[in-house]
Amino acid sequence: MEFDFDALIVGGGAAGMSCALVLGSGLSKPFGSGKKVGIILHQKASHLQSALFNNVLGVAPGTSGQEILASGSKQLSELYPEVEQLKKEKVSEIKFLEQGFLVVTNKNQYTAASVVIAVGYTNFFRIKGLENYVIPHQKTKASKNRIQLKNEDHLVAKDLYVAGTLAGHRSQFSIACGSGAAVATDILTAWNAGEHTKVHDKLKE
Repeated sequence: MEFDFDALIVGGGAAGMSCALVLGSGLSKPFGSGKKVGIILHQKASHLQSALFNNVLGVAPGTSGQEILASGSKQLSELYPEVEQLKKEKVSEIKFLEQGFLVVTNKNQYTAASVVIAVGYTNFFRIKGLENYVIPHQKTKASKNRIQLKNEDHLVAKDLYVAGTLAGHRSQFSIACGSGAAVATDILTAWNAGEHTKVHDKLKE
């Protein structure tokens, strides 16, 4: 079956954007040749909208979350323009197909071989088709009524991943970024016939 995307990321916050950047960096490798990656950048509900960063390695103190959202999208488009950014769309349903998934938004439908869910962990989570995986968040106060998707090392079901706070991580920018990057390396590893894979850039000597 030919899919619209080999990997489709749902969510343009820290976890989703980090996942997209690492996947994008792998598209130049032999195992990534011809792969199609997309990210649905619905960011209005991202907790980054109200964030201010002073304790993040490599991020200038005083940087706002809104700046991160804008610069992340720009970085992705400039470095890895082949990663398709789908803006002003919101996912309403994910349907499990015999192979892969059908991702339904308020404007379109896309087929994908693998899907990464990287939206927030509020109890306003409303993606039809994933209800059976929703459980109370294991690392927040019960009074906050946060949720997560049941997963094992970010894997919810075959070829369906979750990243960031929705994977059960605490709401910390660095943790969300690492979670998204970890999922990306798992997908790259799958593309690379199971050989453990990461992508590093190095200074030229």
